[in-house]
Amino acid sequence: MAAKQTAFLLAAPSSGSGKTTITLALLRILSRRGFRVQPFKCGPDYLDTRLHTLAASFGGRAADGINLDTFMSSEAHVHDLFQRYSRNADVSVVEGVMGLFDGAEKARGSSAEIARLLDIAVIMVVNAKSMAYSAAPLLHGFRTFDPRLRLAGVIFNQVNTPSHYRFLEAAALDAGVEPLGYVPRNEDVVISERHLGLNTSAGYDREAVIEAMAAHVEKTVAVDRLLALAEKEIPQIVTGRACRDNRSRETRRRVIAVARDEAFSFLYAENLSVLQDHGDIVYFSPMEDRSLPQADLLYLAGGYPELYAGRLAANRDMRKAIAAYCAAGRAAYAECGGMMYLGGSLMTADGTPHPMCGVLDLDTTMQGARLTLGYRKVLLEGLYPDELRGHEFHYSRIGRQGELRNIASVSDARDERCSTGVFRVGNTVASYIHLYWGETRGFPEFLMERR
Repeated sequence: MAAKQTAFLLAAPSSGSGKTTITLALLRILSRRGFRVQPFKCGPDYLDTRLHTLAASFGGRAADGINLDTFMSSEAHVHDLFQRYSRNADVSVVEGVMGLFDGAEKARGSSAEIARLLDIAVIMVVNAKSMAYSAAPLLHGFRTFDPRLRLAGVIFNQVNTPSHYRFLEAAALDAGVEPLGYVPRNEDVVISERHLGLNTSAGYDREAVIEAMAAHVEKTVAVDRLLALAEKEIPQIVTGRACRDNRSRETRRRVIAVARDEAFSFLYAENLSVLQDHGDIVYFSPMEDRSLPQADLLYLAGGYPELYAGRLAANRDMRKAIAAYCAAGRAAYAECGGMMYLGGSLMTADGTPHPMCGVLDLDTTMQGARLTLGYRKVLLEGLYPDELRGHEFHYSRIGRQGELRNIASVSDARDERCSTGVFRVGNTVASYIHLYWGETRGFPEFLMERR
């Protein structure tokens, strides 16, 4: 059996073309029109998925942004995720990553690979600020480089005037790619896009920014034609998630305490879905709450602890509660910002040290900050039998490391060794790496089994 559904992937020749702005605008436009919209993001990005969730939520409807990543998971898992989360949607919108063919190694893990795997239309977003008829060979190349891709249309971004668009429209037609309109340059939208995922202040009105983006894009983009080009047959299948739900009642009675607030917000939706299979999730805020929920597993994800270091340090009751929990041998897993929070102190960029939980014999610092970025393969020595996959993205660094033992062998996408450590103290495991366990058997459940 198959059903009609609309699904497309927004791609670009390179990063910085405006994919995120147009994705968020289309998610809000479609949601506002009454469509059930399901957003996806190619790659490991956990910021864009948060924004996708916000943009697709309108009129009481909500849909979590889901990562599709063929490095951190298998093709079968990516296909399963897309089928499962798209099943009840009218439109599925996938935002690509970097350039269309940019992957961890050549096109491996790229937007193109995911579009081929899912057999969905590709809509190119081209920054045409300094371009006219040269768009023709550009689009022709992307259309013909891989015949397995269906490049259905193009939206031109940063267009100066309607007459400028007419040159671009002619170029697209000559390249065999249907033009679907343009987005005029708007400095307010450019600034908003730059800060939307980075500004975490409570007073920053993301909702108003997304509404403004939607209003701006809807004026000059042929949304109805885009939907018509992207319609496809979707087979209705029983997916792998149904099998995961057959857990014992005893397992489901476990409680998993998950830190979630502005300081700890980098959470893969499917990781949380898996945790729900292992127990009941209770969310808490390390900044606001004074006590830790009674739990079988504590999960401290990444985020922006450096921006809230003062508030985290001031909440002594929570820091003491987490230190006591870990000292008692209870299961805890922390990644990136969560690991920083478990350390002895966190030094902010201005040189101020802030006391943290003191579970790990290390201090982290934002001074001398530089970006560490890339996919990771992880083998936990004597702790977990299978290779784990994840992603590393941080500007902080470990300024002081005590007697902590690295329990992992870590390599990048090209199998080159990385210096990143995975540390264990008692039954607490922590690292800078954001692991993805959407299809990993027994992780992180194994932590709860170790006493």
